[in-house]
Amino acid sequence: MRIIKTELINSNLLVQSLFQAVLPLRNSDAHKGVFGSVAIIGGATGMVGAVFLAARAALHCGAGRVYAAMLCDDAPSVDIYQPEIMLRSLTAITQLTQLDCVVIGPGLGQSEPAIKLLESWLAKNIPILLDADALNLIASHAHLANAVYKRTAETVITPHAGEAARLLATHSDNIQQNRIASALNLAKSLHATCVLKGADTVCAHHDGNWFINTTGNVGLASGGTGDVLSGIIGSLMAQGLSGLDAAKLGVYVHGAAADALVENGVGPVGLTASEVILEARKVMNTLRHKT
Repeated sequence: MRIIKTELINSNLLVQSLFQAVLPLRNSDAHKGVFGSVAIIGGATGMVGAVFLAARAALHCGAGRVYAAMLCDDAPSVDIYQPEIMLRSLTAITQLTQLDCVVIGPGLGQSEPAIKLLESWLAKNIPILLDADALNLIASHAHLANAVYKRTAETVITPHAGEAARLLATHSDNIQQNRIASALNLAKSLHATCVLKGADTVCAHHDGNWFINTTGNVGLASGGTGDVLSGIIGSLMAQGLSGLDAAKLGVYVHGAAADALVENGVGPVGLTASEVILEARKVMNTLRHKT
């Protein structure tokens, strides 16, 4: 497989240049509508926290409006720790007309209602990020994979090695031994941007471009950090970044937040996803001020 382009996105020059091009300092007269609206959809019974983590991350990384909807029958009506997040029913959230990005998958489950939900959103002409059980459903239902490939709006997928292995019908060891090729294969087979998570996360685009991120540490190997990453990338997409730019910046910010926490004695042992959210906001603002 011929590799078209290689760059390390932890380079200060590349990160600052990218921010300067796509995320200039905010105008003093701007309003929340300027900064995009993102919806987080998932949250089967017992997995509500995944949606909240992704939604909180999206909010802290700059989205103007953050909505959330859940599959569980007893879905909460408010996030009491982050009331800025607007909870909607699955029906009501489909009626929103100004969504700039939808994140589907955190805590979604693999039920029949989850399949129907995914089918309906894949048919919409809106940028989508697919994570977690959304990817597992795509791996096990060919018609969903075909629907992803045929989409005209941007699609970002964020598999870990196990999910990537299921999507490519192989073993996770093969994914880990061929991470760049695997990410490119996934990106091309689904006509998407692929974020293959793990040490040295790979961001690959279906046009053949690929990038390696080297921020981050083992502290991110804990529950919920993947949901946080999805929220960060979804937030950046809602703010107008392309799927690839959002993926590159998202993985950089996510990893840099974990690095900053460890440097200050928070982790790697015991580092939590919620702590990454708050630190990611600091990283975002630091990068903005450097441009």
